[in-house]
Amino acid sequence: MEAGLPADRMTRVNPAPKAGIVHLGLGAFYRAHGAVYTAKAVANSGGDWGIVGVSLQSPTMRDALAPQGFAYSVLLRGAASDEAQRIEIVRDVLVAREDPQAVLEAVADPAIRIVTLTITEKGYCHAPASGALNPDHPDIVHDLSHDLPVSAPGYLVRALQMRRARGLAPFTVLSCDNLPENGPMLRGVVLDLARRIDPALADWIADEGRFPATMVDRIVPATKPEDIAGLEDLTGYHDAAPVAPEPFSQWVIEDDFVANARPDWGVAGAELVADVTPYEHMKLRMLNGTHSALAYLGYLAGHETIADAMADPEMARFVRHLWQSEIIPVLTPPPGVSLSEYAEALAARYANPAIRHRTWQIAMDGSQKLPQRILGTVAETLADGRTCPGLMLAIAAWMRYVGGVDETGQPIEVKDPLAAQLRGLSDSAETASGKVAALLSLRAVFSDALAAKLQEPVTQAYETLLAKGARVAVQEVA
Repeated sequence: MEAGLPADRMTRVNPAPKAGIVHLGLGAFYRAHGAVYTAKAVANSGGDWGIVGVSLQSPTMRDALAPQGFAYSVLLRGAASDEAQRIEIVRDVLVAREDPQAVLEAVADPAIRIVTLTITEKGYCHAPASGALNPDHPDIVHDLSHDLPVSAPGYLVRALQMRRARGLAPFTVLSCDNLPENGPMLRGVVLDLARRIDPALADWIADEGRFPATMVDRIVPATKPEDIAGLEDLTGYHDAAPVAPEPFSQWVIEDDFVANARPDWGVAGAELVADVTPYEHMKLRMLNGTHSALAYLGYLAGHETIADAMADPEMARFVRHLWQSEIIPVLTPPPGVSLSEYAEALAARYANPAIRHRTWQIAMDGSQKLPQRILGTVAETLADGRTCPGLMLAIAAWMRYVGGVDETGQPIEVKDPLAAQLRGLSDSAETASGKVAALLSLRAVFSDALAAKLQEPVTQAYETLLAKGARVAVQEVA
């Protein structure tokens, strides 16, 4: 590329394999994670495992990828240097809001053997505190009275209904979101919705369908203009939709698929196991739990990114305290894994200066994330008769954050499906104790039993945040 001239647009070099997977929610994480494993599996072992992506809401991803033949780049952001990978496993991207029938036909196609999902916690239309379907969710109310759905569970149920009517086997449903027991949870949501539509359909799904659990791990910040520019410098072409993750990646999958049909993900580095639970608890609580704690406390302390927070000695000391004193004591490690070594590896990943993962981005949708990332650890710790002041402080920081005003009096743009309700609860009281009590009354997040145990310690932590600020508060805990 000559200096000063615009780079040519990236285009597809090799044809994608025939479709075998439909993916709901083709965002940055899946394109940097599951799609990469699938591309490597097909390159090594073959198979018709091309991916048809589905955007449930916006045409943005389709419009960015279509001119490139649905090829895109993965820009690995290492501390020392960058590396680019070309990914050509995606065949097409459909937009559900534009043509829901086309999405149903794609998923009902007999060639599709797996439907994967990265729709974030709120996309499952469930109650985060219990994991059960929320029948009052507006999208579920719609899907119960319309043949063309709007929710991800609705698409799954209606497509399975079509396959059953056509005498086809069901597809395997594989959640790739950071949720505890994501497979069993999704199975419960789908069966509940199906039973409300047709009990016989629910029985068929329960008998014939498969919903493996997974654990996914890769830090994938939102793509920034400098990532696109850096990729151009590295490759000489312009990619309108690259992803820029950290080099580390892990995928643990329960090996339970309809007719054993799946790509050879093992050859691509995935771990196929009988029980994902120890891996998911380790990752959700040690990585996602401390990520959320650093997001709220780091944001309040003025840190833009996780790397910035880890460069603050007090924040780094605090997160190590969380791992060693509050999280690891209630975890059972996966076979052959040292949780202390895992914590040190996480610390190094957090500190990678090339990964600009914004605290504000991680803080999004906290009402959906808190139960599985933090509250499970808190409940088990209290049941064991021990205290967890650092996690209480993290809960208090979330409460301070969703109040919508930071420590300097500036407004916070809170992105959460319950943002208005959270702000209303926070504003309903003047005192720290009153604000904590109001937010603990939110049963979508806190159970009755846990809320009663949190009132006093979270109030104390909230008062410390108000009086001394986040940085001093973490210093006192650590």
